[in-house]
Amino acid sequence: MTGQPDLSRYRPNAGAVLFNAEGKVWIGRRADTPPPWQWQFPQGGIDPGETPEAAGLRELYEETGIPANKVEPLGTITDWLTYDFPPEVRDHHKHAKRGNLGQKQRWFAYRFLGEDSDVDLEVHGEVEFDAWRWEDLAAVPPLIIPWKRHVYDVVAREFARFAR
Repeated sequence: MTGQPDLSRYRPNAGAVLFNAEGKVWIGRRADTPPPWQWQFPQGGIDPGETPEAAGLRELYEETGIPANKVEPLGTITDWLTYDFPPEVRDHHKHAKRGNLGQKQRWFAYRFLGEDSDVDLEVHGEVEFDAWRWEDLAAVPPLIIPWKRHVYDVVAREFARFAR
């Protein structure tokens, strides 16, 4: 036994970490989450037949309004990173209700080639974030809801080289 979770019980998901020219990262404040842990990177489900890379770019666009032609790929975390839905969330989270224990995520780093004015939180119609800011990568994990934080610790460590 390896200690690895049964990945078939986890919803496939892709996340995007966007670095600006100063090496800071884009974080959004979730519109549907009360304080204090409202902040996160763009992320979302991988559709059937969609590659993780395509899902990462799609989620980046849907949640920030930033299209693929305004970013440059920097790197990928090729392993699936997982988090479990905690008991207090399982009864209410739509993906937990579908039998998922949590989410498995592939993460992608991009350099932002555009301007701050390119951000449009309402481009998709469904608003995920109601505010955003540029932040130091190392400062992000403590802002994340505790049951996802270990994933953000790995993401911050793996992508630290892009935060010049």
